[in-house]
Amino acid sequence: MQQTNEKLKILFLCTGNSCRSQMAEGFTRALKGETIEVWSAGIETHGLNADAVEVMAEAGVDISTHRSKHVDELKDIDFDYVVTVCDHASQNCPVFLGKAKVVHFGFDDPPRLAGEAKTAEEAMDCYRRVRDQIRAFVEQMPENLETH
Repeated sequence: MQQTNEKLKILFLCTGNSCRSQMAEGFTRALKGETIEVWSAGIETHGLNADAVEVMAEAGVDISTHRSKHVDELKDIDFDYVVTVCDHASQNCPVFLGKAKVVHFGFDDPPRLAGEAKTAEEAMDCYRRVRDQIRAFVEQMPENLETH
């Protein structure tokens, strides 16, 4: 953990910056905004997932103004941590110069899970489950980042 009054700089990285990394950014802003400066990006851009926006609103966090960003847009930021939230991003993570520690915490892909659902409500439950896992992860930051 940093010893100064500076906020930790954390990037959540996913494949398309449409769902999981957006949820993580939203929860971090809402729950840890006083101590963590947060961004999210993708190794590609897929646009913001409307179902992710909906389930985050259910949890009291508005990510509707977020946009899908490519990691290259943030290359000039000296991150403390880069957190990959999907296996594809972990395996294809670009090299970060500077002090950034890259850690991987994989979460299931809600759109893929929802594709196997039999009803719309069951599909949304896939998003809710992953959302709640991401919230639990964010609530434990930054201590859980230091164990990797």
